[in-house]
Amino acid sequence: MNRRLPQLICGLCGVLMFLLFFSNHPLAKAVNQTALDYWQIIAAFALLVGVVGFARIHLKGIRQGSDIPFRVVGLTGMAAMPAVAIIWGIGGDSPFMWLFENVQAPMQSTVFALLAFFVASASFRGFRARSFQASVLLGAALLVLLSRSSLEGFSSSILSDLADWLRNNPSMAARRAILIGIGLGSLTTSLRVLLGIERTWLGGSR
Repeated sequence: MNRRLPQLICGLCGVLMFLLFFSNHPLAKAVNQTALDYWQIIAAFALLVGVVGFARIHLKGIRQGSDIPFRVVGLTGMAAMPAVAIIWGIGGDSPFMWLFENVQAPMQSTVFALLAFFVASASFRGFRARSFQASVLLGAALLVLLSRSSLEGFSSSILSDLADWLRNNPSMAARRAILIGIGLGSLTTSLRVLLGIERTWLGGSR
């Protein structure tokens, strides 16, 4: 019963939303829009769950004595930003904006720089010209990179047009195939959830 009731509610809501989406009746459109507006409440609860999970994990780590300084800094930052915003606001000269521009933004830039480094490292390993197909892929990637580069002598209209043709034709064909696969996967997962076959969202498959 503990599992069947959520499954029944999920299935009924899913079928109702499916029918409302294809209905042109004003009442159906209004109900559909109201239901979609509730996504903001769901997002707020998801944020709350994330904050509670973050706090629980790091408080548990502090009690166990692992990486205490880093966990304290993380918890302090998570609590300080909303507290400063509530007390002094988020105006241009507020302490919140000072913290955002001088602490949070540099840290985000550092994280993205590290991600860019690892992406470049993975691309270097993946684009090794070990075969004809890999050579074509490497040449196309270099062409697109050079067309988007601001280096003197590497940007020209012909190079840009050729890069755009690669992005809008061969690359677009691959992207469409990936998007179709994502759509079919999403449709399959949705049907499994509506029919009660997919039960991992209830905490298990039993």
